[in-house]
Amino acid sequence: MEGDEGTRLRETAERLALTLAQGGMQKTTARVMTALLFSRQETMTAADLCEELSISSGAVSSAVKQLIPTGMIERVPAPGSRRDHYRFREHAWATLMSSQNEMLAVMGDAAAEGIKEAGADSVAGRRLHEMRDFYAFMRREMTALIDNWREQYDAGR
Repeated sequence: MEGDEGTRLRETAERLALTLAQGGMQKTTARVMTALLFSRQETMTAADLCEELSISSGAVSSAVKQLIPTGMIERVPAPGSRRDHYRFREHAWATLMSSQNEMLAVMGDAAAEGIKEAGADSVAGRRLHEMRDFYAFMRREMTALIDNWREQYDAGR
């Protein structure tokens, strides 16, 4: 990035990375993700990320290995280049939230198992019943929300 505008864009990306790190994401992973998100280039190589962020190739490699499975970034072919190229994935936010449905299911299943073990009429059973119902509700609603988002977003493009 060049000039004052590029500096401000990079500072904005770094602020988001800091927020993500405060929320539990590893700092370097957050920085790589935001570098790709805020990049003016369609793709970036590991070398581009190393230069942009002043980090080692090992740090970039670790971050990429964490980000690809989440669906936030993807490795893409670049004709004429032997280097791996990465980009922020289209629909990344909806993909990320969709993966949260797995966690909602795990939480609901844990509550159901707890009810079975503790007994539905016990103190723990009553608390776990609320937990199970909450996560079942969130799972249903999240799926519908994501589907609605995708329809609206794609229609507006």
